[in-house]
Amino acid sequence: MKSTLAHIRPAIPIAPGALPIVGHAMSLFRAPLEFLTDVGAHADLVEVRLGPQPAVLVCDPELTQQVLVRARTFDKGGRLFDKIRQNAGNGLASSAWPEHRRQRPLVQPAFHPGRLPRYATVMQEEAAALTTGWHSGRRIDVRAAMQQYTSRVLLRTLFSATTKPSLLADLQRYVPIMLRGGYWRTMNPVDLLERIPTPANRRHQAAVHQTRHIAATIIGEYRRSGAEHGDLMSMLLAARSEDTGAGLTDEEIVNHVFTLLIAGTETTASLLAWVFHLLGRHPHVAERLHDELDTLPPDRPADLAMLRTLDYTRRVIVETLRLYPPSWLLTRITTTECELGARRLPAGTTVMFSPYLIHRRPDAFAEPDRYDPDRWLPARAKSIPRGAFIPFGGGSRKCIGDEFGIVEATTALVGIARNWALEPEDDTPVRPVPRITLAPGPLPMRIRARAAGSGRRTPPPASAGRPGRRSAG
Repeated sequence: MKSTLAHIRPAIPIAPGALPIVGHAMSLFRAPLEFLTDVGAHADLVEVRLGPQPAVLVCDPELTQQVLVRARTFDKGGRLFDKIRQNAGNGLASSAWPEHRRQRPLVQPAFHPGRLPRYATVMQEEAAALTTGWHSGRRIDVRAAMQQYTSRVLLRTLFSATTKPSLLADLQRYVPIMLRGGYWRTMNPVDLLERIPTPANRRHQAAVHQTRHIAATIIGEYRRSGAEHGDLMSMLLAARSEDTGAGLTDEEIVNHVFTLLIAGTETTASLLAWVFHLLGRHPHVAERLHDELDTLPPDRPADLAMLRTLDYTRRVIVETLRLYPPSWLLTRITTTECELGARRLPAGTTVMFSPYLIHRRPDAFAEPDRYDPDRWLPARAKSIPRGAFIPFGGGSRKCIGDEFGIVEATTALVGIARNWALEPEDDTPVRPVPRITLAPGPLPMRIRARAAGSGRRTPPPASAGRPGRRSAG
């Protein structure tokens, strides 16, 4: 007899606290990080309900790895990606496996490692521009500053030749609106609410429409020019299938631009904001970072070769990605009946997994709530289970821009921290704000200028809170 979801429910525990009609949607909307870590810290699979529909939350690193590498069986789908497709179409982040298999080779050359030096130059320039006018004692919102940096980097590497700067300013304004509205639509269990003409719904719909219109306008400008500008847009326009010789249509390129705007700004901005927050709360880590950066030639910007020598800087970024992965909750849908963790899942089952949860499993990471960059020293990292660190996903659907994002974050961290220390104003806990990405809210910090080798302080005792209820540090 063919398995059904009802038949596997006795084998998979149901998360407590489901409400009529909405299920666990309210818990996921109000306190998602606490919900995930409460129900999944020691389980392998847990059933949750998004509205009346059941879903299976995968909590075990090895089982999560199976989901990621079996991309045809566990395809992009579920409520999250259904909502993303409404606005982004079939971009790489949201397309089903057959479409992704066709499009990824067309987009991949834009992110070839050989293009990174050119992109890194833009990143260096924007990191320097961000700090122009800074002075000791100035108060800044680090979250907003990092969003400004990543937006400028993406727009310059994507649209370096556009003749209409006002369009780029509009795009910077629309992206946060789309992110807020997109998250609400993902968690809202009643689809009808999205169609009510509330001010928030109208703002979201207008931002989506205008973003797609601007992208189409710039594509037309590039096609009329016919010039090669060495940027991401030129690469997308030039892409051709090895099998058919066909390129991407304008609609497909708009979808990719839309995806890049959402995924390529918010994710790295969130990562950098968390990096500076954690450095501010852990001065002993900041001191070691500054010591490493002080070994760089003072009169030269840090190029890619220099960045790759900075082992401790890399560990700082990797450990931040562990504690605060920008993509914190993702979904898949089974395309056929399959087995996962000795349970049979029917075709059409929604499967959820959370890098935030996986990265905090106590059986995968010692003292998982503690900020410890040295856990990524080669000898210690060997003990981390396969599949326990997945900030960029895995398998054939691993984020195409992972190296771009790491270089972008490292460039900004090095460019800023060589000359500046960012210090918290007080000890008020900083709580993650789970939306499409896992970001802090407004993050006010004070700037202090530093000279090479300066700023050493006696480290305070290491603190260990429970992030999600209280910031790590």
